Amino acid sequence: MTRPLTSRRHALLGLTAAGFTTGLPRMGRADGFEAFLGDMRGAALAAGIGRPTIDDAFRGLRVADDVIALDRRQPEGRITFQTYRNRVVSQARIDGARRRYAEHATLLADIGRSFGVSPRVIVALWGIESSFGQVTGNHAVIRSLATLAYEGRRRELFSRELLGALMLVERTPLDPQDLYGSWAGAMGQAQFMPTTYLEHAVDRDGTGWADIWASQADVFASMANYLRAIGWDGTYRWGREVSRPGGFAGLPTGRDDKRPLAFWEAAGVRRADGGALPIAPIDAGLILTDDGAGPAYLVYGNFDVLMQWNRSTFFALSVGLLSDTIGG
Repeated sequence: MTRPLTSRRHALLGLTAAGFTTGLPRMGRADGFEAFLGDMRGAALAAGIGRPTIDDAFRGLRVADDVIALDRRQPEGRITFQTYRNRVVSQARIDGARRRYAEHATLLADIGRSFGVSPRVIVALWGIESSFGQVTGNHAVIRSLATLAYEGRRRELFSRELLGALMLVERTPLDPQDLYGSWAGAMGQAQFMPTTYLEHAVDRDGTGWADIWASQADVFASMANYLRAIGWDGTYRWGREVSRPGGFAGLPTGRDDKRPLAFWEAAGVRRADGGALPIAPIDAGLILTDDGAGPAYLVYGNFDVLMQWNRSTFFALSVGLLSDTIGG
């Protein structure tokens, strides 16, 4: 049984995640962390979140300086794509993806049919996001989100996510003190942000709540549901590596400048092995990595979907490349 959480749980509170924006606190570092939490408490109460939940979540809360430091880092500016790809799409991860794809083949095929999403992409995302559920983060989610909202660089975003986390705690068996994730607040094997969880998590196994921490059915279905919601097209792949004799000088680049495949074929672009591009009614954009010194890719609309999942070109390319190594 598949039960998306959105309509039932948001109806209870008369809210959607976007509705959290109303009444968000405007104070920041100059006002002090306790004052900020007081303002957030008022916003949470106004959103219909119970006082006991808020008290439990905010008990002993303090600023996490390590989270602020992590937020200010920009790792993609420090390494090349080829280094990133070798690290993320490693042979160990490829082997792990193939093994888990085979292990969960029946469940993945069922979910793939239900949501119109490639099971290989689900497994690739699962592998890169949380190392197949083995690494889900060791930062206290409430503390991280409160810190990032208070710090102010992206106050509205993280204030909304903090309210989402409080609502999540209110409506699931989860204890706020046991809620851990990435430094930015991403949670579970799917590494969903709280508002993404509220809008897209699916109770596939019928237990009454979407457990993206321990239920494989819920993890896969929630990921597939989110991909479908943000536009995944099951007809096509994400893109492919390409080559061109003499290089790509003079050609339009960037995923936003898409042209028909026939345009790229006429311009001399070929598959990485030199073969002809497929004949298909789809537009593609050309991405050059490492200032043209690295591999080149033609990317389709599904690549844009991966970029909505995580706004990192390196990440989206790696998900696509890992998915291509998985059979089936």
